Amino acid sequence: MNNMPLIRSVLAATAASLLLSACISAPPATPKVVDSTTPAQRLAAVEAIAGVDDTELSVQPLRDAQVADLHTSAIAKRNAGDLDGAAEALNQALLLVDNDPAILQERAEVALLQADWPRAELLAKKAVDLGSRTGPLCRRHWATIEQSRLARAEKENAVSAHAQIEGCTVPGIKRF
Repeated sequence: MNNMPLIRSVLAATAASLLLSACISAPPATPKVVDSTTPAQRLAAVEAIAGVDDTELSVQPLRDAQVADLHTSAIAKRNAGDLDGAAEALNQALLLVDNDPAILQERAEVALLQADWPRAELLAKKAVDLGSRTGPLCRRHWATIEQSRLARAEKENAVSAHAQIEGCTVPGIKRF
């Protein structure tokens, strides 16, 4: 009994079914949602959350004249679109006073504009750690952290940063 034709027939059928199954494509991948928020829009969100309220307590530090000049230069460069120059001026200021939460925040915001999300968060966290726990500056810190996390698609972490913003508002002293 010669089973060769039968074996060939079975092999041919198996090969045909394998070829057909290879033609079936996998279901289409779910498209990733791309966050199209620009760095400038992220900074605008930070500034909107920080808004100053006339009724709240806001403490402003005294500044060294050289640091104040570097800060002014950084603002002018940032407004002119020279983000690298603004970053450098703020870096120079931080070499003089590395524990100034306002300068750290300004540098974090420039990092946000440069789309350097990890640096923006790191600088804002350092500013929070140095004691800016109330007022508009505190809200700017946490909003920067939130925006940095959103930019990196860390939604759960961004929600926890956003929750900190409410704790930054401390009412001022009511006088008669």
